[in-house]
Amino acid sequence: MRKLVKLAAIMTLIASLLIACSKESGNVGSSKEKASTDEHVTLVWYLIGTPQQDVGAVMEEVNKYTKEKINTTIDLRLLDWGEFNDRMQVITTSGDEYDIAFTSSWANNYALNARRGAFLELNDLMDQYGKEMKELIDPAFLEGAKIDGELYAVPTNKEVGQQAVLSFNNELVKKHGLDISKVNSLEDLEPLLAVIKEKEANVTPIATFDAYLPFDSILQEEMPFAFRLDGNTDEVINKYDEEATMKALKTMHSYYKKGYIRPDAATSTDSWPLETPNWFVRKELYQPYAESIWSRSAGYEIATRPLHEPYVFNNSVTGSMQAISATSKNPERAMMFLNLLNSDPYLRNLVDKGIEGVHYEENEDGTIKDLPARVEKYNMPSFAIGNQLILKLYEDDPADKWDAFKEFNESSIKSPVLGFYFDSNPVRTEIAAISNVTSEFAPALLKGAVDPEQYIPSFNKKLKEAGMDKVMAEMQKQYDEWKKSQ
Repeated sequence: MRKLVKLAAIMTLIASLLIACSKESGNVGSSKEKASTDEHVTLVWYLIGTPQQDVGAVMEEVNKYTKEKINTTIDLRLLDWGEFNDRMQVITTSGDEYDIAFTSSWANNYALNARRGAFLELNDLMDQYGKEMKELIDPAFLEGAKIDGELYAVPTNKEVGQQAVLSFNNELVKKHGLDISKVNSLEDLEPLLAVIKEKEANVTPIATFDAYLPFDSILQEEMPFAFRLDGNTDEVINKYDEEATMKALKTMHSYYKKGYIRPDAATSTDSWPLETPNWFVRKELYQPYAESIWSRSAGYEIATRPLHEPYVFNNSVTGSMQAISATSKNPERAMMFLNLLNSDPYLRNLVDKGIEGVHYEENEDGTIKDLPARVEKYNMPSFAIGNQLILKLYEDDPADKWDAFKEFNESSIKSPVLGFYFDSNPVRTEIAAISNVTSEFAPALLKGAVDPEQYIPSFNKKLKEAGMDKVMAEMQKQYDEWKKSQ
């Protein structure tokens, strides 16, 4: 599923870049007059996620509440993971009316759509109708997601930092007496992988993943454009021309040659489901107590080791957001709903968990447990809905879970280029060509399937032929101008 979403995101990027951009900034909300709620309105909300059987029943309860609070009902339209990008692209380019849509760095691309004028500017709207949620959302989200000083979507309040970790099948760790406490890098995995390869015939040592590279990537993760996180952080680089990249990819290729990575890693679409214990180590993005969530989903214990400190990237602050469409006829009411969704625990839990007594039960201490109907008929993508820090805790969640999120956020290091959003319009033709080249070379390189010393020179040659230098010059120019404005 993740590969389908990633592929869809790349296709959306290429298609979006080929569209002539004309940004028409919305000035809705600039008036200081408060909008009336005397007239009832219905808002259309597009959300990513597998359509659920009980959405209708839950939304009946939601609409009773939102009608009472803001005289508004919600027409929720769930679009499945694999189709969300394409459907939203059609809706946007055709100018169809809707009110709210999920957007992010990886689906329904936030920065591209904001620059195209598909989303409304929200600074004034939020000041007028989103004060309660603004007090709850970590300021790093609100500042980091601004493009040229303007916010175009409401970020989900969750972990603000992005931290790659190595996740281990801890049953195999304990079975073979392995010590993961000394694993701090990709290279440190070697002796553990050798044991698994020798002693576990039905286990693939590495569940296919892309090598971790220590850069802040611009546009898509696979694309070459990036900034360093230390050293000279003001220089646009081709990350495939960096020593750190060569080192990581050589390690991955050595693991591939030793059989630690499956032979079809570069082309396989298998998602390595957690509940199938046929793997030893995988790479994931972390949040506090993620081990508990993953272990609950897997049905066996999972342990983690961090690859780096948590960083606040553009991709992390824009990883889950709700935008108000430029075609909305009721943007004030849309902001009122988003404010309620992100600040009212009753509404937030209702949309996320379903109806108490039907989809979940609440214990005397306020914690909850799922009932079969939630798993079977109302399994919603929690991270994509809104403020996670006002959700009820499950009975097996640590009592300090949300406090741990706040501590994690406070400890996260801001990327040197947090808040810089590249306007790709001037070089959209070159970027489309570079994206094609990247799709040809990057998957095999990042997964270790080819020798980087032989493969990277050819990759970089084709990138130059596709217009790499022109794009980097434009990116450096825009970055320098942005830097002066900070």
